[in-house]
Amino acid sequence: MDTQAVRARLLRRREELQSRASSASADLRHESDPLSADFAEQVTQRESDEVLGAINESAREELRQIQAALRRLDAGTYAICVVCGEPIEEGRLAAVPYTDCCRKCADGQRGGPRRAR
Repeated sequence: MDTQAVRARLLRRREELQSRASSASADLRHESDPLSADFAEQVTQRESDEVLGAINESAREELRQIQAALRRLDAGTYAICVVCGEPIEEGRLAAVPYTDCCRKCADGQRGGPRRAR
């Protein structure tokens, strides 16, 4: 596995997510689009805020996972499942580069609780 390529991919994704989270946060604060004086328009803006909040939280969660993956790269444990200690499948890492568990553990097939990864 080319750990430098993995690191570069994770860093690119981290930058993209940081930008997305920053933009969503600014939109939530209505920095460029203050709340309307019209109540009906405010309702629409608040509904949009809920979507922006979900986007922001999703980006921040993925950022946490990326940071953890970068720490595992530094520690030399990147491709090792944190649940069972077995290697994580390369295809799984290619699809979800910040995953910390193998497919079997993620699916709950090793007898442990099903994990959302």
